[in-house]
Amino acid sequence: MKSFKKVVIVIFLIFILSLTACSGTSFTNNKGKKEITASKGEKQMSTISYADFYKDKYRPQFHFTPLKNWMNDPNGMVYYKGEYHLFYQHYPYDIKWGAMHWGHAVSKDLIHWEYLPIALWPDDNGFIFSGSAVVDWNDTSGFFKGGSGLVAIFTQAAAKQTQSIAYSTDDGRTWTMYKGNPVLVDETAKDFRDPRVFWYKPGGYWVMVLAVGDHVRFYTSSNLKEWEFASEFGKQDGSHEGVWECPDLFELPVEGTNGQSKWVLIVSIGDNPMAPEGSRTQYFIGHFDGKRFINDNPKETVLWLDYGRDNYAGVTWSDIPEKQKRRIFIGWMSNWKYAGRTPTTSWRGAMTFPRELKLFKDEDGRIYLAQQPVRELSKLRDKRLANLKKVLIGSEKATLPVASGDLLEIIAEFELGTAEEFGIKVRKSDSQETIVGYDAIQKKLFIDRSRSGDIVDETFPVKHYAPLKTRNNKIRLHILVDRSSVEIFANDGKVVMTDLIFPDIDSQNVELFSKDGTVKVTSLTIYKLRSIYEKYYSAEELLISEK
Repeated sequence: MKSFKKVVIVIFLIFILSLTACSGTSFTNNKGKKEITASKGEKQMSTISYADFYKDKYRPQFHFTPLKNWMNDPNGMVYYKGEYHLFYQHYPYDIKWGAMHWGHAVSKDLIHWEYLPIALWPDDNGFIFSGSAVVDWNDTSGFFKGGSGLVAIFTQAAAKQTQSIAYSTDDGRTWTMYKGNPVLVDETAKDFRDPRVFWYKPGGYWVMVLAVGDHVRFYTSSNLKEWEFASEFGKQDGSHEGVWECPDLFELPVEGTNGQSKWVLIVSIGDNPMAPEGSRTQYFIGHFDGKRFINDNPKETVLWLDYGRDNYAGVTWSDIPEKQKRRIFIGWMSNWKYAGRTPTTSWRGAMTFPRELKLFKDEDGRIYLAQQPVRELSKLRDKRLANLKKVLIGSEKATLPVASGDLLEIIAEFELGTAEEFGIKVRKSDSQETIVGYDAIQKKLFIDRSRSGDIVDETFPVKHYAPLKTRNNKIRLHILVDRSSVEIFANDGKVVMTDLIFPDIDSQNVELFSKDGTVKVTSLTIYKLRSIYEKYYSAEELLISEK
């Protein structure tokens, strides 16, 4: 039976490869217009304009999306020679999940992205699942003739899941599969995937963190080609509601301390049909000695990276220059509960806005991971739509309209009064609204998307919560609103919630509200944000031609 399955998979892979044999994507300029010519294997001509992106009902305007067709996990994020590389799980032939490739884009500011050719294509070893990329600065792999270059480490999926590598000598524009693939195999493990690799400086070797069913394993290597098992972690720790996926491991300083640092292990958890939350991500705080990770918290402790429904498989960029002094994270903005049914047509899948991660101690001495939008966000601020201070809501009127828009940055601080519930309604019309609120009785932040537009799944129209204590009887909210998403960073990113929404294009009002009492809005600032496609829409149209 096993042999038969292998034969079937090999035949299927040969069929897929016959479709994807031509992988070259070329870039040309013609009279000031930038054109992208897709793989030569596709004969049908279609033309897509960034103006169409600008006018798309659900296309995010400042979040990364694929040019077209399916996208899920972010992969291989690495910084090299002034560029942030973003690879991603991609099926280039349909808006549904299929034979996975690595799509590719680069950015100089984490805001504006340039689409590049597909980086990695399926081969005889299988589809290209998730993984990471590193700069091999010292040519430990021997691929770069004593110089430096990029090495990608990823899972290939066929009869078994195995780990392979590829390398690029031209700044990530083309990739060569290593002839010795796969470089890591386990004949006994069913779920054996998503390698995260980094250079462990104290030991002078590479470390791989790999998701294996219900836990992670650690491997070490001197050359990225030969790997030795070091340890495992997690069989009894954290949440096990679904299969573990997409791990990441990194060290961060604890802000406000005298040189203290901790290691952060991020692990995503796949969808469990019995759990309403679907796929989501947890993290652990602890110590790593180059071989073993030790959890600082009790085994049963679960720390959620994001309490929303739509932040999954997120990992961080490697090789960001030390002078930047920051760790940057991005996640897939969807949920396996309904990822294949979101109401888009030519594309499907988006990334969260890039976030900077930091460690802090709370008032009880516990260390937690905080997230904030990267500072480059300020580049998108267009004009200020609202600027209020010391406004009381609920004494005479329970609501207060304050602005209108579908691309917004909202920064608000509330001082609790007698209201049992208060907050901000966005993307509002007579029939639709998404509520970002605070339940003062339960001391919980919430998103209510029960009336946020298209309903893609029975689990979608919900009101869901995150624990949030006040600070000096106040809460602070930093909210990003895009065409089909809302992201909330509460109390300087201590609690985060990310949700997809699918409202009508004319649902754009913003309204403050208070329920059963009063609340003071100590400050409120709302910025209209520019679309990253707007310059192409307002200037000469930039054509993207796909052959």
